[in-house]
Amino acid sequence: MPDPTTRFAPSPTGWLHLGHAYAALFAADRARQGRFLVRLEDIDGTRVRPEYETALFEDLAWLGLRWEQPVLKQSDHFADYRVGLQKLDALGLLYPCFCTRKHIQEEIARAGQAPHGPDGLLYPGTCRQLSATERAERQGRGEAYALRLDIAKAIAIAGNDLAWQDLARGQFIATPEIFGDVVLARKDTPASYHLSVVMDDARQGVTLVTRGEDLLEATHLHRLLMELLKLPVPQWEHHRLIVDENGRRLAKRDDARSLRALREEGWTPERVRDSLGC
Repeated sequence: MPDPTTRFAPSPTGWLHLGHAYAALFAADRARQGRFLVRLEDIDGTRVRPEYETALFEDLAWLGLRWEQPVLKQSDHFADYRVGLQKLDALGLLYPCFCTRKHIQEEIARAGQAPHGPDGLLYPGTCRQLSATERAERQGRGEAYALRLDIAKAIAIAGNDLAWQDLARGQFIATPEIFGDVVLARKDTPASYHLSVVMDDARQGVTLVTRGEDLLEATHLHRLLMELLKLPVPQWEHHRLIVDENGRRLAKRDDARSLRALREEGWTPERVRDSLGC
């Protein structure tokens, strides 16, 4: 394929670690003479901190990476995500969900079964059954709600033969039903990861999405959203995950050793690359 446009899209909610380094280096390598972009997924205002944003740019530069400017920040594009939601709503694919996590767990318990998807327990569709009048009344009372995608209706519109290509694994036919009626927006989060990532990739002209294999299944849903929103379809390449000595994936919440800490211990960019096999 021609030299692609790739991106590395971290969230400035913690220090970058070796897993981030591998993902960034992998994306930059695939760009070759193409375009390598950095994007900040900073929608979660409760966890984003300016010092993390500053640090991640320092870490990437220390690794020897260079990227196009300006860097896209999701927080600058809330209005764009609302347009995407409006398009899906115009197709009759969104509905307000007033359920709390506790209500969902109770509903599943009453049903006597707990079907699972990639994101955990599948939503049982409780609020999908509400009438338009009841929805309007509850919204009018100011009840908190999320916007969910009616997955069955969405597939009926988009078709069940949507293909997508992973450069390492071959062609897939999308099976977005594995996610059930996913949340696409909440009051405090104007767009979910699933919605924002497909709109961001289209906006930036990304032609090859590189990311960890833990997001492989998410691509089934992303392919559906691209079809519904009439967005260009890139290729994907899902790479291996970097794990610790116990075989666990490195993660910020597990206090994975940060690049900053390794640098303070005397690590060089070359040692990082050698340790990752880059």
